Amino acid sequence: MILQTPPALADNGRQLQLFLSNGQLHLDALWLRERLPQADTLDPQTGQRLIEAAELPLDLALTAASAEEGELTLAFSDGQQGRFPLAELARSASTGSADTPPRELWDAALKVPASVDFSEALTSDAALLSLLLKLERFGFIHVSGLPDDSDAMQPLIDRIGPLRRTNWGGIADVKSVANAYDLTMTQRGLEPHTDNPYRDPIPGYIWLHCLTNAAEGGDSTLVDGFEAARRLRQQDPEAFDCLTRVSPRFRYQDDATHLESRGPLIECDPHGEVVRVRYSNRTERVDAMESQELRRYYAARKAFYDLIRSEALTLRLKLSPGEMLIMDNYRLLHGRTSFTLDGGVRHLRQGYVDRDSTTSRRLVLSRHLAGVTS
Repeated sequence: MILQTPPALADNGRQLQLFLSNGQLHLDALWLRERLPQADTLDPQTGQRLIEAAELPLDLALTAASAEEGELTLAFSDGQQGRFPLAELARSASTGSADTPPRELWDAALKVPASVDFSEALTSDAALLSLLLKLERFGFIHVSGLPDDSDAMQPLIDRIGPLRRTNWGGIADVKSVANAYDLTMTQRGLEPHTDNPYRDPIPGYIWLHCLTNAAEGGDSTLVDGFEAARRLRQQDPEAFDCLTRVSPRFRYQDDATHLESRGPLIECDPHGEVVRVRYSNRTERVDAMESQELRRYYAARKAFYDLIRSEALTLRLKLSPGEMLIMDNYRLLHGRTSFTLDGGVRHLRQGYVDRDSTTSRRLVLSRHLAGVTS
């Protein structure tokens, strides 16, 4: 991180201008003051703020700025001053994270899914980080070499976890049963969907471990929901806009449980980037909106559905015993083809792990393996 010219003040000192070798930064005095790396502003151990930022004067300004050996020395109109590492300041000003790999959108042309070995991820931090980076990049990861044990995924979950428990317990069976309480327990095919949009928060990652898969059919289908949203935005901007505005309800109910939540089928961050998709035909409950808006929504939903059902976007694979998929439930739509048992058995085990612990583990491992201590 190299300064091309000395730092400059603008807007009567209310803004700092930095001209760097890789671009420009324009930082407000208030933003800088509330993160001043002084012991009476930020706690040295936790990095948490000690001052009440809302009490800083709104007309606060910078009175001086200089740079030397990769550090900025800044003085403020309230009498405070301090030194900022330039590289850390530039990183803080970024809307992304240097530890987060760029997402790679994909379609049916993705020939070889990203894969890691279970035992390596269980014993090696480098292998575990590789798993988590690929999971963030592609939205799913294939794991091979699991033991023939109904709770085989639990030790790896414990390396990331904790396991997210629901009204169905922890790690649950996914197999055909009589009097099924959910369509996943039948032999019918399942349309592309995200899991549990009726929960708050929605489970972040789905872990699906195959114990036996002797049935005819029963292939897993995967669709990159972010790629589907990108194509919808490109092909039908009005439909994309509708699906980001309208928030249907999703509901699950049985004798002991009643779960409801709302959310748009396509959710964007403040920068307009897609950060979550929802789709669950089985549990969606659309409000009785005004007719024109309702018809717009139905047309937009159909356009999105046509994309996520298309052969162009659908990746198919059949899990064998000892294989597992970990899927980003905010990004990936998954389903399966119908199957017939004919004396065979199709038995998978499924669990959930939330996003915060998964992301935390990835960021901590990234720092530690890079030799960064804080």
